[in-house]
Amino acid sequence: MDSTHSTKESTQIPIPMTESKSAKTAPPPVVVAATKKAAQRPLVTRWKRGLGIFDFILRICAIAAALAAATAMGTTNQQLPFFTQFFQFKADYNDLPAFTFFVIANATAGAYLVLSLPFSIVCIVRPHIVGARLMLIVFDTIAVPLITAAASAAASIVYLAHNGNSNANWAAICQQFDDFCQRVSGAVVASFITAVIFMVLVVVSAVALRRN
Repeated sequence: MDSTHSTKESTQIPIPMTESKSAKTAPPPVVVAATKKAAQRPLVTRWKRGLGIFDFILRICAIAAALAAATAMGTTNQQLPFFTQFFQFKADYNDLPAFTFFVIANATAGAYLVLSLPFSIVCIVRPHIVGARLMLIVFDTIAVPLITAAASAAASIVYLAHNGNSNANWAAICQQFDDFCQRVSGAVVASFITAVIFMVLVVVSAVALRRN
């Protein structure tokens, strides 16, 4: 019995417990998460810088559209070659308050867009900045209803000038004042383009802030 017991004990070989190489080299989960976040940061920076460049280009286009609309409307007048002793047939944007408001609104929007260019450049140089982007999105949002209201008011007058209103006994004047109507129609189209660009600018700023 003793010999059998000693034989069993001699056959039991101790096996040392060793850790696998992967277990030793695997970094903690916190380190892995931090590494992934650091790797994604350059991609987010490039994405934000691309949005900033797109924002700057849109502002240049909006400046051109807004100033073109204000200039076209503000310099529009036409005088017919015939007149009577008591009447002179002339059309001027000053004759209609809606057109005057149109010029003021588009000129204001154009001036704001020029002043906003340095802040747009800051958003390109420092893509993760929040203050400048917040300021831009606030003023862009204010500009959207301003330009839309001015363009819509002017569009209603242009529609009456082209078609008239028989119920109110308003005759269409565009058959006589054709140059006047063409210029104001072009100004209204340019103003609506400005409004659309402002809407896109708001979306761009919102997306840039969302990715913070």
